[in-house]
Amino acid sequence: MAEGASREAQLCSEQFGSGAARGCRAAADGSLQWEARGWSWWGFSGAFPVRPEGRDEGGAGAPGTSSPPLSGLQAVFLPQGFPDSVSPDYLPYQLWDSVQAFASSLSGSLATQAVLLGIGVGNAKASVSAATATWLVKDSTGMLGRIVFAWWKGSKLDCNAKQWRLFADILNDVAMFLEIMAPIYPICFTMTVCTSNLAKCIVSVAGGATRAALTMHQARRNNMADVSAKDSSQETLVNLAGLLVSLLMLPLVSGCPSFSLGCFFFLTALHIYANYRAVRALVMETLNEGRLRLVLKHFLQRGEVLDPTSANQMEPLWTGFWPSLSLSLGVPLHRLISSVFELQQLVEGHQEPYLLCWDQSRNRVQVVLSQMAGPETILRAATHGLVLGALQGDGPLPGELEELRNQVRAGPEKDSWVIVKEIHQVLDKLFPKFLKGLQDAGWQTEKHQLEVDEWRATWPLSPEKKVL
Repeated sequence: MAEGASREAQLCSEQFGSGAARGCRAAADGSLQWEARGWSWWGFSGAFPVRPEGRDEGGAGAPGTSSPPLSGLQAVFLPQGFPDSVSPDYLPYQLWDSVQAFASSLSGSLATQAVLLGIGVGNAKASVSAATATWLVKDSTGMLGRIVFAWWKGSKLDCNAKQWRLFADILNDVAMFLEIMAPIYPICFTMTVCTSNLAKCIVSVAGGATRAALTMHQARRNNMADVSAKDSSQETLVNLAGLLVSLLMLPLVSGCPSFSLGCFFFLTALHIYANYRAVRALVMETLNEGRLRLVLKHFLQRGEVLDPTSANQMEPLWTGFWPSLSLSLGVPLHRLISSVFELQQLVEGHQEPYLLCWDQSRNRVQVVLSQMAGPETILRAATHGLVLGALQGDGPLPGELEELRNQVRAGPEKDSWVIVKEIHQVLDKLFPKFLKGLQDAGWQTEKHQLEVDEWRATWPLSPEKKVL
């Protein structure tokens, strides 16, 4: 009995990633017998023997070394170590992203057909040189637009990756609609396709940059390259499926423009909806201005800090480009002062490594950062500015802030710099609680996605100055 029990005893165990562990026992002939729990769906239930290396007959692989079909697909299309190697929102985002890519592929086929028709493919009277010239002008316009857009908005794409991702896909739909409409008005064909290609190049910049930002968020084991490569594989598979469906769809719609346009509108609606669901599925744990605004408002009104999931669900995706308060971080010092008196007035009361100027009439906050300002200092400066904006808004506030709001609404008897100084004193008590609440709720405070310019300055500091 003791010998039989010894044989049944588990010698060792193993598991792959977060999968279920399987045990190993000694068989009667001295070989190893591995369990195959969790593989019953694919016909691998029960235990199977594995002979020691070099003793397998005929060189055939052991049953335990072969992967089930699902594992093979996972290895091809999902990052190694999935799901532990990626963020929790990876799978829902990728599913909806695949749906939108499929719809976009079909819409793109309809648009390409329209452009080729417009430049004269299939028309014996069409000029090759004219078609070539149109194509070159179209490409040149897009190249210039790509450069200008990257210069104009490149630094903002990280801060609002979700909003710009959605914007890029909607703009892509607009571009394809222009391509479909271009052959209907031959006189404006060149201008229409140039405008369309300009929009597509902007989409390329915005979509590529935000995809990189989202890959950084999703990669949890320094595996950005793997996550990006598997995303490319998924997109290629979806586009291949879209290509095959397009080969069946185009002959059906080519002779009926109204039916083609109806299919385009249906696919566009599906594309926009899938994009919205994909972006809404993302849960970013770093704070940008929109998420910080939501979390701070909730904290001031209820004394609680929203967790990342709740804040991301409430984050605006359509109106995030035009905030009510203009908050500028890292502005140059020379923009705010022009005399020694103004410098002294601005520095007075600031014991943090930043200076803040509040323009009540324009509802604008400008922040000068010190050379020593770290991520938490920038987070406090942004919080300071948003609290000033809350004084001009509605909703309950803590007692001290409610008194300051009444003073602001009563009239201009107090200068803005006096209010800024008093907010500093309030934040000395309030911000440590807010920061601790952010960390406890799961927010990453050691980094942020706030839009910060590169200007830094030095000025006479008080001895009590703190560095966060």
